[in-house]
Amino acid sequence: MPAALCLAATARAGDTLDALMQQLARTPHGRVTYTEKQYLSVLEKPVESSGELLYEPPDSLEKRTLKPRPLSLSARGDVLTVQRGRRQHVVELKDYPQAAPFIDSIRATLAGDRARLERYFSVTLSGDLDDWTLELTPLRPAEAGGVRSIRIRGHGGELARVDIAQADGDRSELSIGPPP
Repeated sequence: MPAALCLAATARAGDTLDALMQQLARTPHGRVTYTEKQYLSVLEKPVESSGELLYEPPDSLEKRTLKPRPLSLSARGDVLTVQRGRRQHVVELKDYPQAAPFIDSIRATLAGDRARLERYFSVTLSGDLDDWTLELTPLRPAEAGGVRSIRIRGHGGELARVDIAQADGDRSELSIGPPP
């Protein structure tokens, strides 16, 4: 492909990414259901869980696992709170590298914050505004908590699925459903 056509295609992709980010930022977010499957090399079967995701702009994300047992992961700003039953553990998000890429990728996507996404990830968009996929590859793999890539799929201003591939071969699939 001639260089001029490559540049034009790149410019259109950047325009589409900007349009998607604007659409996501305008979409009112709140509470949705989720189901998750985690495929771990040390287990024969995937670990399945379900619950609710709550998002409050610009940077509050909570994952409430209801099944198989209650657990809450809540990120507000740079603080991560983990609650299981009456036990609560509060840490700085930077000290929890396994969760940071997942949380940052979803918060930045929901906020429509392209600059924040591109601060941590190489971002590739495929599809169109009605049916899109974001491929996120950590810019600094050593700081990504073992995350090799994150794929976020959506429709319009809504997220539908988040797949995370770990460098060790483990992976997770998070399917996002309607409000509870």
